[in-house]
Amino acid sequence: MKNNKEILFEAKELCKNFGSTAALKHVNLTVYRGEVRGLIGENGSGKSTISSIAAGMQPATSGEMYFKGQPHKPATMIDGAKAGFGMIVQEMGTIPGITIAQNIFLGQENLFKKHGFISLKDMYKEAKKALDAIGFTDCDPKMYIDALNMQDRKLVEIAKVMYNKPEVLVVDETTTALSQKGRDIIYKLIKQMKEENKAVLFISHDLDETMKQCDTLTVLRDGELVTTLEKSEFEPGKVKSCMVGREIGEHYYREDKICTYDKEVVIRVENVTTGRGLTENVSFELHKGEILGIGGLSHCGMHELGRAIFGEEPIVTGKVTYAPTGEEIVNARIAMKHEMGYVSKNRDIEALVLTASIRDNIIGAGFDKVSNHGIITPKSEKEYVGKQVEVLRIKCAGIDQAVKFLSGGNKQKVVFGKWIGRGTKILILDCPTRGVDIGVKAAMYEIMVQMKAEGKSILIISEEMAELIGMCDRLLIMKDGVISGELKRDDGLDEKAVIENMI
Repeated sequence: MKNNKEILFEAKELCKNFGSTAALKHVNLTVYRGEVRGLIGENGSGKSTISSIAAGMQPATSGEMYFKGQPHKPATMIDGAKAGFGMIVQEMGTIPGITIAQNIFLGQENLFKKHGFISLKDMYKEAKKALDAIGFTDCDPKMYIDALNMQDRKLVEIAKVMYNKPEVLVVDETTTALSQKGRDIIYKLIKQMKEENKAVLFISHDLDETMKQCDTLTVLRDGELVTTLEKSEFEPGKVKSCMVGREIGEHYYREDKICTYDKEVVIRVENVTTGRGLTENVSFELHKGEILGIGGLSHCGMHELGRAIFGEEPIVTGKVTYAPTGEEIVNARIAMKHEMGYVSKNRDIEALVLTASIRDNIIGAGFDKVSNHGIITPKSEKEYVGKQVEVLRIKCAGIDQAVKFLSGGNKQKVVFGKWIGRGTKILILDCPTRGVDIGVKAAMYEIMVQMKAEGKSILIISEEMAELIGMCDRLLIMKDGVISGELKRDDGLDEKAVIENMI
């Protein structure tokens, strides 16, 4: 017992191996009723692994689990849900091509079976109740899931998990994919679970958010449990030190306060309106050696604009040109010809082939850099990929390991490796540090500063205000599809000025 609270879940000597890689090493974890337990650590530390084993997503290699005092060994997530575990996964957990209601009740269709047939009417009615229960009221369960954006699909996942009334709710990096409205829904549910004497396992790389939401923090590093901190011990410096095993400064953004870049323009955006109508008559220029930021609230159009600049989003009016030659960028092939790269917000769907190897993902964007008269030798391919693994410190079993087995931060490093490897001079980054730990963030910011020093250009689109303020020379604010303001680093970027232009 802890503070006279009942033990709800226990893991004893839990181990998980992926081939020769040990993801969990004899981890012991005890979670109590009425507790919000944070699991924190760098990418690859094991926090998602232990929670996914508890929820039934994958089996442990060895060790034991107990739930409500009974042995717990779910074979699937459906088994886990029946037992009382609900997990909102880090990646997209909805199935395209079917309705919202069908997604919510996937695997539970028998709930609506009458005389051998599934009553869609009853399913839609119950799905509406599930959505309303979490506060997602402006959603028709008859719609196909494909009509929703990524954030709203995540809300559907939450409704699905909460419909089964879990006694342990696992929130795995969910808030990074949500707007403030979605985050508020999650926070409300966490409070509700606590009040109902249930438990929450909360995983987030936002340290401030984690310390605010959690009662205790369990720190994992390289698959081992390092320590568990009580609320009274929450202190950013101490937590970071426990996570990475070394001291990390409070500030890992740019240290200078000067807006510096070359007069030469490399990308010119002129009166661009995108095909889905989320941006309207947007114009600006990106300079050589500049880190230009674009920020705004959800649905402001900034993510679609980033895709359009790289030639991946239809443009109805206006144009994007590579300024030195004047050539219009109408597709990704032309963008890459001018040494442009694009890191998508939707990493697992748009930026990576999860079932392919690290080698295939990185070399996929660099064939033209390593081929000799159309021929790529195994040696040159191995050297090219190996260099990126070494430079970016990608934690893996080898370059032929499937990307799907990497942690979120190491997946993102692979995406960076695709573009850094080919010597990209103009890099478009859409939420580049979403779902990565502070160590990986620091490494990515270091790469950005280095690229700037080399005279390369970066367009960073981000939902993290601190990131934009900390890294950009200029910051463009988007609201309702148009640019509502421009702020410069040497004018003193601050949160107040940014927020005033956003709302």
